[in-house]
Amino acid sequence: MPHHTELLELLRERGLRLTPQRLFILSAIADGEGHLGVDEVYRKVRESYPYIDIATVYRTIHLLKKMGLVTEVGIGDRLHYELTDPNRRHHHLVCASCENAFDLDPSYVEEFRQTLSTRYNFEPDFENFTVSGLCAGCKRKESP
Repeated sequence: MPHHTELLELLRERGLRLTPQRLFILSAIADGEGHLGVDEVYRKVRESYPYIDIATVYRTIHLLKKMGLVTEVGIGDRLHYELTDPNRRHHHLVCASCENAFDLDPSYVEEFRQTLSTRYNFEPDFENFTVSGLCAGCKRKESP
């Protein structure tokens, strides 16, 4: 994953102004542990920048996602976000029981993409790919 300063440089290179709101939101996501929901990002930003509104958080996260700097993953019934490397796709495994999210090695997704392309002549869009199921810990708990 790129360093925080590299992400700021990418924003500059793409002609985006580095507004206080964008900087605080980017910092909140970068400093967050794991995947954060919009409401969590909003609360973290408000601690340092009380003038922020939730609409600005939504717009900024959408912009960062569109630029490939933030990835989105559905966990439970909510969307969560984390920083990602714009030069490397980022995929997830999400446990339907405990709702933990785990990174999925891109090589598996690439192999699946190749299979779909070769066998079905179908080009999938794996920009945001999440597999739901049970993690090892939850499987153990459910086994007799």
